[in-house]
Amino acid sequence: MRVKYVLNEVLVGLWRNVTMTIAMIITMSVSLSMLGASVLLYMQVDQMKDYYYGNIQVSIFLTEDITDGQKANIDQAITGSDLVKDKTYETKEDALKRFQQLWADSPDFVNAINADSLPESYRVTLKNPEQYKDFAKVLEGMPGIRQIIDQSDILEEVFDIFNSIQLASLIVAGFMAVAALLLVGNTIQVAAYSKRREVAVMKLVGASNWFIQAPFVLEAVVAGLIGAILGFVALFIAKVVLLDNKLQALTTILTPIPTGNVMLMLPLLAGVGALVSAVTAWITLRFYLKV
Repeated sequence: MRVKYVLNEVLVGLWRNVTMTIAMIITMSVSLSMLGASVLLYMQVDQMKDYYYGNIQVSIFLTEDITDGQKANIDQAITGSDLVKDKTYETKEDALKRFQQLWADSPDFVNAINADSLPESYRVTLKNPEQYKDFAKVLEGMPGIRQIIDQSDILEEVFDIFNSIQLASLIVAGFMAVAALLLVGNTIQVAAYSKRREVAVMKLVGASNWFIQAPFVLEAVVAGLIGAILGFVALFIAKVVLLDNKLQALTTILTPIPTGNVMLMLPLLAGVGALVSAVTAWITLRFYLKV
């Protein structure tokens, strides 16, 4: 009987303040979807680091006037290094083919470049990418080498951008969460005020604090759960419609987001939404209901 009464009061309370309830659900769903997106981005950046850092290469560009003897010495120094996992020699023609593939969407730019414009190079994969400096010391100053480039320097700049986006999404999610908390507190305060006489009667007849507070707290929890479900749906649709279809070309740069990671967001968002809503409602009641 008590459970039935509490559930009935929850439904009545949600419907009584329907406009504020809808506003609370929408704000909660937006903040939780931003939170989920930032968590997914955090997981994706870590996955991309593992993938790209494991495939980092050191590019050794050769000079135009390099001799066969100098090239043999460089090749011997690379082969004899214990730090090297694999190496590939790239001729000017090979460099041109790779350049044409990378810039296939810009034919005018491609036509302006010929094989003589690109240098010969070695592409070296290290056993441990962090030992780049030790490997570079072996080759620095050798005749015939124009430049040594470590791809990790470029990747660090790319991941700095991703980390900035991640931080920005967390900040936006934080602001939205504050707005959601204020709406939850305000909605519960209005609901408690509208039922102040009923609450006073229940206190007079000896109803427990839990029995009085339960409908209000559950109202907030239900709104939080609905907002979490809507936020999860938004994330799932964004993955299926955007990342898996319209923005699929980005998978050449970004590693695909596993569906399992997206599914993990449902219990995470539901837990956060329900917990935050319940705690906010309880604190509000302690201040305004005085029970």
